[in-house]
Amino acid sequence: MRPAVISFLALAGCAASQAPDTASRAAFTPLYEGVETRLMDGDLVNFKVAMRGARDAEDVARYAECAAAQYTLIRGYGFARHVRTNVAQEAGIWSADAVYTISPALPRGLKTIDAEVTVADCAATGVPTV
Repeated sequence: MRPAVISFLALAGCAASQAPDTASRAAFTPLYEGVETRLMDGDLVNFKVAMRGARDAEDVARYAECAAAQYTLIRGYGFARHVRTNVAQEAGIWSADAVYTISPALPRGLKTIDAEVTVADCAATGVPTV
């Protein structure tokens, strides 16, 4: 009987910890304020994005990633590699200054993205692209 009680309590703890996350996602109402794209050199591209209502730096970095993925497809490439992202917040406006390389083949490195897959995910989650 004791293992059943422990299992039940473990499951109850999981359910309780998921409820606040669901509530915070429901309240998430971002306002995406645009993307500025600049080709720096060859395959190196700079993306500057701004938004209001971000929950944290990850939201604005995701916006930049979505823009990079769409730009990659527009240029006829299939992949991008994240180089860096700087995030700032001032007066309720979150901004990100991100740099990606774009390429037709999967680049070397750990922070690579498949542009088609990423654009589809961005559309599914409501994050705009370029």
